[in-house]
Amino acid sequence: MEKKGTSVFSNSLIWFGAGVSIAEIVTGTYLASLGMSKGILATIIGHLIGCTLLFLAGIIGAKTKKSSMETVKISFGQKGSILFSVLNVVQLAGWTAIMIYDGALSANGIFNTGNWVWCIVIGVLIIVWIIIGISNVEKINVVAMTALFILTIILCKVVFFDNHTITKIAGDGLTFGAAVELAVAMPLSWLPLISDYTREAEKPVKATAASAIVYGLVSCWMYVIGMGAAIFAQNAGIDQIMLKAGLGIAGLLIIVFSTVTTTYLDAYSAGISSETISHKINGKYMAIAVTVIGTIAAIVYPMDDITDFLYLIGSVFAPMIAIQIADFFILKKSSEERKVEVVNVVIWIVGFILYRYLMTVDIIVGNTLPDMVVTIIICVIVNKIIKNK
Repeated sequence: MEKKGTSVFSNSLIWFGAGVSIAEIVTGTYLASLGMSKGILATIIGHLIGCTLLFLAGIIGAKTKKSSMETVKISFGQKGSILFSVLNVVQLAGWTAIMIYDGALSANGIFNTGNWVWCIVIGVLIIVWIIIGISNVEKINVVAMTALFILTIILCKVVFFDNHTITKIAGDGLTFGAAVELAVAMPLSWLPLISDYTREAEKPVKATAASAIVYGLVSCWMYVIGMGAAIFAQNAGIDQIMLKAGLGIAGLLIIVFSTVTTTYLDAYSAGISSETISHKINGKYMAIAVTVIGTIAAIVYPMDDITDFLYLIGSVFAPMIAIQIADFFILKKSSEERKVEVVNVVIWIVGFILYRYLMTVDIIVGNTLPDMVVTIIICVIVNKIIKNK
């Protein structure tokens, strides 16, 4: 009996859960110095860029029925993809730690039992989600997402309608281009794992489109809440805003469950990516191990500023997915049978260096889009030259 694919609704729920995140709200606070109008514009532009790329990356996995890191083999070869699989597991372990840290910090602001206690509670719940599995988590997600949706609306009301004093936020030197890049960074961080979910979709294109659109809308919403919290609520933390609204237990629930539903995706995909490094690795066990490591890291290390981490993810994965887009959609070529596609690895290194250089230049659309456009052009030209030799 053939296994039934995941529905469009199920994929939408997964990515709604990915978008409702304390980390996204915190990143939104970084844009507050631009003011609400410019901050919202930067958020929308950044998410349009990031979610278009998210859609294209998801389509590759959906059409080939391969996980994210399996699709990397199409452009970089069997062994060449291992580098990106290792980097992806590392970044996902980093995200797991950051998410647990942010969630625990906010939860502790409402119910003070110690950050480490909340780190453990969140870590255990993520492991429960992993054990249940993606195909069985839909019913739990419906309940969790409904609760999160209601509570997020309440949070929105408190931030934008119950605070009448606009606080002027001192300029921190953040340019509009840098703000766009911070908005691109979140959807970009999901690029190396969206195919882990779209590959199982019953209706590949519709499910991928729904995933990108739902995530984009919810993520923008989180950014705007973060900006509002910084501008209208005197820089209050999310935990304090919830307490002010009388959302003691309800606030605790939104923090804990939003952290779990988002971080589960990181840990689950770390497990899937590890299977592409070695078939001897059990993905579910690795996902649990990543959650344990992330929980310990969240307890031990302070993770209050993640901007450098976001830019590092961009510099690694933006040129990678650019090469994949060029190969799959434009050149329609596959290097899956090769051990290493050296040409594409060299082009990726050029794209990586270019991204790091563009970080020093203020471009109104951020540096991800220019980096990817240049990388795609280089990839197409070089491959055409090699083909014509």
